[in-house]
Amino acid sequence: MEKILVLIIAGMTLVSSSSLSWAVIGDDATPAEIPLSSELIEPDATSWLAMSPDEEGYIIGPGDVLDISVWKDEALTRSCVVRPDGFISFPLIGDVLAAGRTSSQLKSEMEGRLTRYVPGVTLSLEIKQINSMIIYVIGKVNNPGRFILNVDVNVLQALAIAGGLNTYAKRNKIRIFRHGSNETTIYPFEYDEVVEGKRLEQNIYLRRGDTVVIP
Repeated sequence: MEKILVLIIAGMTLVSSSSLSWAVIGDDATPAEIPLSSELIEPDATSWLAMSPDEEGYIIGPGDVLDISVWKDEALTRSCVVRPDGFISFPLIGDVLAAGRTSSQLKSEMEGRLTRYVPGVTLSLEIKQINSMIIYVIGKVNNPGRFILNVDVNVLQALAIAGGLNTYAKRNKIRIFRHGSNETTIYPFEYDEVVEGKRLEQNIYLRRGDTVVIP
């Protein structure tokens, strides 16, 4: 009976620990509550850490290629590349902000703006190519560099993409830098703990623009 009780308590502790992020000040890491919200999270904002990025839908970014078409109107069929300023251009309605939105949000706005020109418009929008999901892995890995992703990856997976740690890496001093609109948040990652199945909340999913540093 005592063993069962210990397992239940351990399970509750693990669930509660998954709702923590880690803010670094100097060399100390202190836990902070992760805000849970159903609102759209901007690409450059600090967001949920323990959840897969696609749970709120993929956020379009500069460089992504979108296939957009209006049913029964070949003149309104375009392959659009999201410009560095985040906008795309489309016939009749001009520039539309695409970056920072999901495909369904962008589709909804475009249909609304096209309605005045094409009553009862039915618009199709597909993310044809993802070019904006870029992360950086630098330092003591075997293949450091800039990586374009088309799937969600966590820190361990990013290290694997970069060829793994080299012999001289400080395995338990890894840091992830995430740039927000007004500040940069740093998350620590202790490799040995994570591979042993401890403090798995450190193995966060990476976001667009994150930099993983291995000293």
